[in-house]
This record gives sequence, C-alpha cells and structure tokens, in this order.
Amino acid sequence: MDRIPEPELMNGAAQAHAYAEADFEGPNSAFCGFVEQRVPFLAVDAQIVDLGCGPGDITLRLARRFPDCRVDGVDGAPAMLDHARAAHARSGLGDRVRWITATLPCPDLGRSSYDLVVSNSLLHHLPDPMALWDTVSALARPGATAVVMDLVRPESDVRARELVETYSGSEPPVLKTDFYHSLRAAYRVEEVRAQLVTAGLELQAELVSDRHLLVWGRCREGRGTAG
Repeated sequence: MDRIPEPELMNGAAQAHAYAEADFEGPNSAFCGFVEQRVPFLAVDAQIVDLGCGPGDITLRLARRFPDCRVDGVDGAPAMLDHARAAHARSGLGDRVRWITATLPCPDLGRSSYDLVVSNSLLHHLPDPMALWDTVSALARPGATAVVMDLVRPESDVRARELVETYSGSEPPVLKTDFYHSLRAAYRVEEVRAQLVTAGLELQAELVSDRHLLVWGRCREGRGTAG
C-alpha cells in the first residue's frame, strides 16, 4: 500500500476535543513504559521535551514519572495545547511543565538543550520526516536518550480498515477517520531506518506491536547511537 500523506496539524476545535476525550490509555501507557525501560533514571533538573504532544497526556505522565525533571510539551496546534493546559491545571504538577506552540524544526528551543527527547505519533504527520530527525539531533544533549513511537503503514487498505475497527471501533467517527488516514500516512520500519541513516542518527528502529514502531537510542555529539 502506497503512503498517502495527511495534514500536519490537527487544530480544529472538534478534532482537538475528540482527541482530548478519547481513550488512549493503551498506546500512551505502552509508550511511557518503553521510555521507562530505556531511561530508568534522569538526574535532578534534567530537561525533557515531548514533540507533537497534542492534548498533553504523555507530557504529564512523564512529569509524574520523573518528578525531579522539567518537561516541555511542544505542538503546532493551539487547540490541542488549550486542552493540554486545562489538563495541566488539574494535575497539580505546578511549573515543572510548560507548553510551547511550535512546528518542526524548532530552532528557538535551543540546541543541545534536552536530556530526553520523546515523540509519539508525530512522524506520520510531517510533510518531510527529516524535520523530526533533524530536530531530535539538534535538541539532544550529548548522551541524551531519544524515544520515538509512531504508527506503521499496513500492507493493504483492507488491513488498515481491520486495524481501525479493532482498535477504534467504538470511538467517534472523527477519530476512526483520522486513525485510518494516519495508518495510510505512516512509514514502515525499513523506511524509518533509511531516514535515520540519512539523518546520521544511529538509533534502533523496531516493530513493537501490530501497528506501532519504536525508535530509540542514546545521542552523542548531536548524533544517536543505540545501546
């Protein structure tokens, strides 16, 4: 199945509300579990950035998991960040979390500023995937860890529709439609590995579910090295 790109930003009020209210407990919990496996410890005052944070669920989860760290949630959709700020206000996490409206690449975030760079379900939205990998390389301090999860494009349209019904059959139509389009826009593991080579990032890419891939590794001197 050929890749069909989708819009980079999800900034409609109804769309943002649907994502904020949706049940992403499974994939979000799984992603944070992958982060914890690969980053069991961060120093006091370490800096974390969540690229494409959407309504902020993962950003806030990471702030709870690493209570001595500061976490920045970055998204280009103000409507999504409105929901993130509302969730933050209810969280009791104080000023350790901040929200930044920006699209990739993000030069204003500062080069080599972060000890952990994460992103979930952003890659397939980008017109140029190198915007993500170049941003990871630019933002990561030497020795930082990068953990990126995204969807995997199925082998056929039939399989894409099966996945939609399996994992979002009870969700509102807007979410089911977005999930289908996201699957069609996603990359395959071998395509992501080629992107990493082009970016000069020696990160590991692997399939971790029937619909997700994971990229991870430690960054040194602006580049990544798995292990």
